[in-house]
Amino acid sequence: MSARRLPGRHRELPSDGASPDERPSARVEGGRLVYGFHAVAARLKQRPESIREFWVDRGREDPRMRALLLLAKDKGVRAQQVPAQRLDGLVPGARHQGVVCTVPAQERSPDLDEVLDALTQRGVVPLVLLLDGVTDPHNLGACLRSADALGAHVVVAPKDRAVGLTSVVEKVASGATETLPYVMVTNLARTIEALQERGLMVVGLAEEADPALWDLDLAGPLALVLGAEGPGLRRLTRERCDRLACIPMGGAVESLNVAVAAGVCLYEVARQRRGPA
Repeated sequence: MSARRLPGRHRELPSDGASPDERPSARVEGGRLVYGFHAVAARLKQRPESIREFWVDRGREDPRMRALLLLAKDKGVRAQQVPAQRLDGLVPGARHQGVVCTVPAQERSPDLDEVLDALTQRGVVPLVLLLDGVTDPHNLGACLRSADALGAHVVVAPKDRAVGLTSVVEKVASGATETLPYVMVTNLARTIEALQERGLMVVGLAEEADPALWDLDLAGPLALVLGAEGPGLRRLTRERCDRLACIPMGGAVESLNVAVAAGVCLYEVARQRRGPA
């Protein structure tokens, strides 16, 4: 019996059931808001100079909050203790955990060539995750979190079919946005060609593909491409890939959420690169 395979059109399933339009924009004049312990702590550790204002719930005096306040003090960032209701008003409906800060609305996007050049100089075998059509911030945040945890060096998405680094993305990514470059490019197909010129094998995930992902040698320089939202990988994206592969499905479900699929793919790469136990 042939195995059911993961469709290339990984469905976008927001974890909170809300549409992107129903979520808080978390914008302030001249900037945007970052909230949640992981996201704010990562910002304090990596780019404390980018924090313009920092508010905490004055009703929280637990060890976790005390540790965050000590970190802020060490980084020279002043914390303003305010009522929880004020934080609720800043990010309506969001789980801010009593921690909110403002950062610039527009921040410099990493340059893909610079990221790859730095890996080459360090002698690191590159692993790139490309996302073609991930527009839900919860899914992007989850992809970034998995990519950071499983050793990817950069995540790439097209400007015309992707969500940017919103407050929701930063919250779900749990700090990964501060340590993992997220690059938005004008033309994904041309970016794939540029990666191939650098010696990376580009593998796209598609339901009709054969072999399974784990039948490929993924230990060398690699770029994984995942699609989302109905049509999956666009035609030009598919045509540019060196190989197409699938994740065989062993149960009753016929597809995986794109963030889950990304985690599965990245784990297989990490397993192969780790080698025999």
